[in-house]
Amino acid sequence: MQFLYLIISLLVVVADQGLKAYIINNYVVGETHEIIPGLLSFNYLQNNGAAWNILTGQMWLFYFISIIAIGVCLYFLFNKKYKNALFDTGLALVLGGIIGNFIDRIHLKYVVDMLQLDFVHFNIFNIADSAITVGVILVFIYLILIADKDDQNA
Repeated sequence: MQFLYLIISLLVVVADQGLKAYIINNYVVGETHEIIPGLLSFNYLQNNGAAWNILTGQMWLFYFISIIAIGVCLYFLFNKKYKNALFDTGLALVLGGIIGNFIDRIHLKYVVDMLQLDFVHFNIFNIADSAITVGVILVFIYLILIADKDDQNA
């Protein structure tokens, strides 16, 4: 069953890296194109920090955090004690997102961001960031609403 979750992670990485390659090859930094009017634009940015461009230039820290986070995700995905579809799906999304951004940091020394929500003032992000966010939300839902019930049924 863990194979299914690794496929989810792989799909996130492929989608993330595919869109990033498209943006790098077809846009110049700062170029913006409206994709869905009033909703979504592509806006090519190079982020050499973390979310909201914090800790700019601290690549060694991001390498370290990424390696640890990948290990933690794999540990929980393959630990038989933690078996729940919601939890594992969340971990798979987080894992795929971390790997997607880690590839950028190793290969480019920055992360490619391009997704801009036009209806709110929000930072520009990428598919990997979205997967991490959704994955963390799923893990929290599991921990808050389901984990205690799973422990009682064990």
